[in-house]
Amino acid sequence: MSAVTHTEFDFSRQTAKYTGKVRDVYTIADKYMVMVATDRISAFDVILPEGIPYKGQVLNQIASYFLDLTEDIVPNWKIACPDPMVTVGYKCEGLPVEMIVRRCLTGSSWRSYKAGVREICGVKIPDGMKEHQRFDTPIITPTTKAEIGAHDEDISKEEIIARGIMTRSEYEELEQITLALFKRGEEIAASRNLMLVDTKYEFGRRDGRLYLIDEIHTPDSSRYFYADTYQELFEKGLPQRQLSKEFVREWLMENGFSGKDGQKVPEMDTARVTAISDRYVELYENITGKKFVKSSYDNIYERIECNVKNMLARLEF
Repeated sequence: MSAVTHTEFDFSRQTAKYTGKVRDVYTIADKYMVMVATDRISAFDVILPEGIPYKGQVLNQIASYFLDLTEDIVPNWKIACPDPMVTVGYKCEGLPVEMIVRRCLTGSSWRSYKAGVREICGVKIPDGMKEHQRFDTPIITPTTKAEIGAHDEDISKEEIIARGIMTRSEYEELEQITLALFKRGEEIAASRNLMLVDTKYEFGRRDGRLYLIDEIHTPDSSRYFYADTYQELFEKGLPQRQLSKEFVREWLMENGFSGKDGQKVPEMDTARVTAISDRYVELYENITGKKFVKSSYDNIYERIECNVKNMLARLEF
């Protein structure tokens, strides 16, 4: 068994390829996109040297699951998943704003708050809050999508409008859809004894219509707490039991790496890679309530190529 850490396909009518931190994205005839969820894993904006078996399949299938469960709220880019690691969908013109929703004062928002910050992306945060405390209502803290290799930047609703990035009506439509998606995510999470704590959504336009693009509610883009122990742990000031990629970041920090200049990524031995892989499978089963079926790594590149080619042959050009 070998993790898929890179792909080099050459599909018919292929016009571009983009390599992200985790996904390899192939553009077909400037109309469709083939998104391969590899087994790469990143943390602190660094791609780690070892791939994690089944991670790509986990992320692809969780995203597909939630895209199907939210398409009544907003159309999305997905057409089909011809392979466990692949989604084929429509090419959309991405909006330059990423919508981040926070239900609790957690992670980077807590670190800023602890440092004295009382306003995040134009949203005022009251004094006296504690780590992991729930907001009365979810808050949206948008970021601008950065150029490749740069960090996204926090921005407020009013700045987005003032800079002409979006009109007020465009942004407020996005705001309503974002909160509706988050509410759906919270409802599904609650049915699994989970709390959706924070997440991000990306949107694009196709033929003038708004589409949800990329992934949704995966452990790489979202944070979940276990609901049944949340209140007790919060009242005692203890760390929350959570489902997210945070466990990877914590292991890295314990071993002296947090993405700062001069730091060396710790080596992941086979046991560590297997443990992370098992954790991602656990995340899938907890989030979806389904048993994870591991796809074979035998002849995996040939399998992906064949499945995608068969899918593309059925599309209209």
